[in-house]
Amino acid sequence: MRLFLLLFLAMAAWAEVPSGLAIRNAKVVTVSSGTLPKATVLIRDGLIEAVGPDLNVPADSWVIEGEGLTVYPGLVDALSTLGQDGPRQNAPSAATQPAPPARGPEDRPRTFSWERIADKLRATDPRVESARSQGFTSAATFPLAGIFAGQGAIMNLGDARPSRLIVLSPAGQYVSFVIGGGGGRGFPSSLMGVFAYIRQIYLDLDHYKQAKAAYDRDPKGRTRPEYDRALEGLAESPRLLFPAVSLGEIDRVTRFAKELNVPAVLFGLHEGYRAPEILKASGLPVLVSTKWPTRAPDADPEQVESARALETRAKAASTPGILAKNGIKFAFYSDGQSASDMLRGVKKAMQMGLPEADALRALTLAPAEIFGVADRMGSIEKGKIANLVVTRGDLLSDRPRIEYIIVDGIKYLPPPPPATPAAKESTR
Repeated sequence: MRLFLLLFLAMAAWAEVPSGLAIRNAKVVTVSSGTLPKATVLIRDGLIEAVGPDLNVPADSWVIEGEGLTVYPGLVDALSTLGQDGPRQNAPSAATQPAPPARGPEDRPRTFSWERIADKLRATDPRVESARSQGFTSAATFPLAGIFAGQGAIMNLGDARPSRLIVLSPAGQYVSFVIGGGGGRGFPSSLMGVFAYIRQIYLDLDHYKQAKAAYDRDPKGRTRPEYDRALEGLAESPRLLFPAVSLGEIDRVTRFAKELNVPAVLFGLHEGYRAPEILKASGLPVLVSTKWPTRAPDADPEQVESARALETRAKAASTPGILAKNGIKFAFYSDGQSASDMLRGVKKAMQMGLPEADALRALTLAPAEIFGVADRMGSIEKGKIANLVVTRGDLLSDRPRIEYIIVDGIKYLPPPPPATPAAKESTR
C-alpha cells in the first residue's frame, strides 16, 4: 500500500510539471516586424507557439513576469570555431611519413571539402557557455584549415547532446587562399596558383556531374565514374565563404565568384568602407569581422606606418554603417574573439554611424538569412525556434543586464557577476 501511495504521489508531481513557458507583458523586439511595447511570448516544445498582446497563458506554463523586461531574438555569431576541440592538425604524426608536395590540381592540395564539422561539434567547449552568457544562442561554426577547409554548420548553443546541437549542416564551404603545402613547397605556390586550382576543381566538378548523370541514365555497357570525395564534398556545399579584407581582395573575389557562378559569401571586409559600389553591384552578402585592426603590440615604435594602414585602422569600424546605408546584407562574426569582445566591436561600429536597429539585425536575422535558416531562427515569430534573450534594459547598451537566455525553449541563467573587492571584504 505504501509503495502504491509513493508511486501515485510521484505521478501526480510529474503531471504538475509545466510543459510550456510564457514571458508575459514584456517589451518584445521581434526584428522582423517591429517592436511590441507590451506582449507575451508563449513557448512550447522548443518553439515559439505565439507572440502578441493579450494572449491567454495556458495553465500548464511556467510564467516569467515581463514588466520592465525586453525580449530579443538570440544573437548569432556568423563565423566561428565554437564547439570545436581545436584546429585540424596538419603536421604528420611520428608514425607516418610526410606526404609529398602536391604537383598539380589532380593531387587535390589542402582540400578537405568532404569533412563535416557537424560530426565533431561538442557543447563541452567552454566557449559555448561563455558566448551564451553574453546573449548568443547560435553560431555558424566552420573548419578553417586548408584551401577547401570543409563544410560548416549552424549550431545552437544549448543542449549538450550532439544530436540536438545542429540546426543546419552543411551550411557552406570555408575557403582560404593558402599558398603551398608541406612547409611551403608544392602546388599551388602562388596566389595565382590558388585561384587556378579553385577554377580547375570546379571545371572537374562540372565534368564529374555530367559523367555521373550520363552513367545513371544508361549504365549498361559503360564504365562507372570513379568516386571523388573532394568533388562530392563541393557538390554538397550550398555556398562558398571567401576571404576579402582589403579593397583589392574585395574586387578580386567578387569577380572570381561571378566567374565560378556559385553562391558565395565574403568575410573580413575591414576595407568594406572603400567598396560599397563593388559590393552592391555584386549582390553578395558579407560577414564583417569585429576584430578591428590595431597596431601590433610588439611593433617597432620607431617604424613609420603607411597612410593606408592608418586610414584603415581609423575607418574600418565605419564599414557596417556604410553597408547598411547602401542596402548591402551583412552580419557580424567574432574572428577568434570572445563574445564580449565581439559585442564591444559591434558597439564601436555603432559609434561610427551604424544604427542600433541595423546592428541588432546583423546579429540576428541577417546571419539567418545569409545561411538560409531565416525560416526557423533569427527573429521572434510563431513557429520559429525559441532562441531568446531577456534583458533589463537595451541589449546593445554599454552595460546590458541579461536576466535569461533561452535556447531551444530551455531557460538558462547567466553566471553571477564576479564579486567586487568590497563585496569580498564584507563576506569575511
